[in-house]
Amino acid sequence: MKAITSTSFNFPNQVDVYHGKVRDVYNINNDFLVMVVSDRISAFDVVLPKGIPFKGQVLNQLAEKFLEATKDIVPNWRLASPDPNVTIGHCCKPYKVEMVIRGYLTGHAWRTYKSGKRILCGVEMPDGMKEHQKFPEPIITPSTKADEGHDEDISREEIINQGIVSESEYVQLENYTRKIFQRGTDIAAERGLILVDTKYEFGKKDGKIYLIDEIHTPDSSRYFYAEGYQQRQDNNEPQKQLSKEFVREWLMENGFQGKDGQTIPEMNDKFVQSVSERYIELYENVSGNKFVKSDLQDPLNRIEKNVLSFLSQ
Repeated sequence: MKAITSTSFNFPNQVDVYHGKVRDVYNINNDFLVMVVSDRISAFDVVLPKGIPFKGQVLNQLAEKFLEATKDIVPNWRLASPDPNVTIGHCCKPYKVEMVIRGYLTGHAWRTYKSGKRILCGVEMPDGMKEHQKFPEPIITPSTKADEGHDEDISREEIINQGIVSESEYVQLENYTRKIFQRGTDIAAERGLILVDTKYEFGKKDGKIYLIDEIHTPDSSRYFYAEGYQQRQDNNEPQKQLSKEFVREWLMENGFQGKDGQTIPEMNDKFVQSVSERYIELYENVSGNKFVKSDLQDPLNRIEKNVLSFLSQ
């Protein structure tokens, strides 16, 4: 099996290609995008040295499911998924912000809170909360979408004052964000899960706002198991998570947080296999479907054939 760690396709009418931390996005005639979701894995804004077999397929097929389940709320960029690792859709101009929404005091929000701060991205967090506690209402804590380096926290006021997004459009993005998060929360609850926090990205094409990229995947979202949640809270025990957080925790335990001078710990085959299994478990839990492994004997050839077949139509 070959994890998909890099691609270098040259499709008909290809204008350019963007290699992100996880996705390789091929621009076709400035009209459509071919997004190849690789098996690369990133944490603390650093791409780790080994790919995780089937991770890209998990992300792509979960995003496909949730884009389909939310298209009545907001139009999205997706047109087709001709391969387990590929989505083809509209080429939109992205807004330079990520809309992060948090239902619980976890992760970055908790680290901020624990340091004594009560304001995150201009939003006040109540006193007296503990880790993993539910917020009275979900909070939106946007971040800048950096072309390079780290994304940065930013407030609603700064986004509007700096002209990154107009006020009327930002209000629309917030409105969409809350509605999609509620839909995701409802779907998760049906699966015995809690959607803890997530991020959405939006773009514009022909004057119309689209939901772009992926949604409600383990790379963009965090889930808890609902069963035993309250008991674990009451006993001050860690929550049982379905997310990429376990990779971040493993890195931190091994002295890596993406800071200068730190070295990424050795990812042995056993660890890579365990991460792959966690992603497949997550797919099955979140989607309610059995995961069908794609053929990883020659995945690049498979992807190229499937994309060319679709584009020829």
